[in-house]
Amino acid sequence: MKRSILFLLSVLVLMLGTLSFTAIGQVDVARRTTAVTYPRDEVVMLNFRGTTRFPRMKGEAKIRRTSRNGTEIELSVSKMPRPFELGAGYATYVLWAISPDGQADNLGEIKRRGFFEFDSKISVTTPLQTFALIITAEPHFLVRRPSQQVMLENLNPYTVSGKSVGTTVAAQYFGNSSDYFHDSRTPEIAETDYSKTPSTILQAKQALALAKYAGAERDAGEELAEATTLLTNAENAWRAGRKEEEVDITARRAISAAVKAEETANVRRDAREKRNEKSRSDAEIAKAESRFTDAQGQIGELKEELARETRNRELAERDVLNYTNQVRDLKDENAKLRDDLTRTRIEADNAKTRLASLEKEKADIQAARDQEAKAAQVKINEPALMASLKPYGTVVKTERGIVVSIPETLWTNTRSTTFVPNGDGKMTALAEVIANNPAYDVTIESYTDNAGNPDTVQAVTDGRAKILSDKFVSIGVAENRISARGLGASVPVSPNTTAANRARNRRVLVILSLRQ
Repeated sequence: MKRSILFLLSVLVLMLGTLSFTAIGQVDVARRTTAVTYPRDEVVMLNFRGTTRFPRMKGEAKIRRTSRNGTEIELSVSKMPRPFELGAGYATYVLWAISPDGQADNLGEIKRRGFFEFDSKISVTTPLQTFALIITAEPHFLVRRPSQQVMLENLNPYTVSGKSVGTTVAAQYFGNSSDYFHDSRTPEIAETDYSKTPSTILQAKQALALAKYAGAERDAGEELAEATTLLTNAENAWRAGRKEEEVDITARRAISAAVKAEETANVRRDAREKRNEKSRSDAEIAKAESRFTDAQGQIGELKEELARETRNRELAERDVLNYTNQVRDLKDENAKLRDDLTRTRIEADNAKTRLASLEKEKADIQAARDQEAKAAQVKINEPALMASLKPYGTVVKTERGIVVSIPETLWTNTRSTTFVPNGDGKMTALAEVIANNPAYDVTIESYTDNAGNPDTVQAVTDGRAKILSDKFVSIGVAENRISARGLGASVPVSPNTTAANRARNRRVLVILSLRQ
């Protein structure tokens, strides 16, 4: 029986090894990039970065989503190398839209213009709202999933109006790593072919090669013959000097026919492999039935052996009973010792707890004394601190703490976030005073009047609060002591009806409050 089991395991390992080898032939490799959610009727600009292999490549896209036409994309690329330089199998470039769930949509071919590094443009539309854009090198323009030769990927977006655009980090898709791109049978494109032969004819040759690689000569002969005839017609028309449009149409029909032959071959090959798998499964079932018959005979032998073991077990149980009585006595004695040990440990733990409580109480009393002494010293030093703050603005003491109102003259104009020539030095000196008084937390509040666009007004107060906060940190004020915010025109001290009132509303407050 053991030999039968070992034989079955060997067969299973062999089958798994075969399946693993087949799977390694075509592995999908996950890639990640950034997806953008495009707002409706907003022009969004995208820049693209080239891969490390071709860092000179550049790209720019203008994208607009409408309620009628979906998302419109106008893409221009520059300094693109010739695809065949990437290796055998590559004849053109394709633009892809990658959705956050990993769906990759072929948006169209980027046609070459020029022989060496070339520039090109493409205008397409997609129904997607959230997607990433990549450009890959491909065998032909009708491929269904992107290759691993990613040439450009989009960077983060920006809008003409300055509004923010949502992004989805790490949208994942799968790059095609088919062995076709590493197979010696993959046709290569020479420089002379690339410079003279129309791109669609080169793509048709790659599409035919892909179909043959998929087994079309065996499983899709008629479809492959049709594609071969169309490619021959396209080449003859090109050599005869026919119109470029006529040659292009015939070559593209050849590509479509070759893709159909490839898909048909894959479907028929999968069906054949399923039939073969069923035949193998039936054979394995027959072998298993034979092994089952052998196992029945072995079961009889095992029953006899079980009876012998049962008699031996009964003898052993008598010995176990004797040993059990001895063990029970020893356990009773151990239980008494364990109870004594537990009581001793509890008493020791209680003593440790009382000692820790006394030490904590002592430490709390000392900490309270230190805090009171520190607060008293701060109170004594408060008049001197307020006097040292007066050179930088109006200083008052309120329930919030010591409030320094910095004058409007610190900034170059009413909507500026830039210091006047002597303003930087004054704020540096103010920061040094604050840094030397670590007992206080610092709150920076920036206000202004309501003149102008609310977003601009808010941005001014945000900027002023941040600049002062950064200045204090750079001089040595701990960052965790500072809270800075811009409050726009939300809290006026006077109605914004006169120039004098608006001037009073344009203020920056630095509030020092005792740290808790």
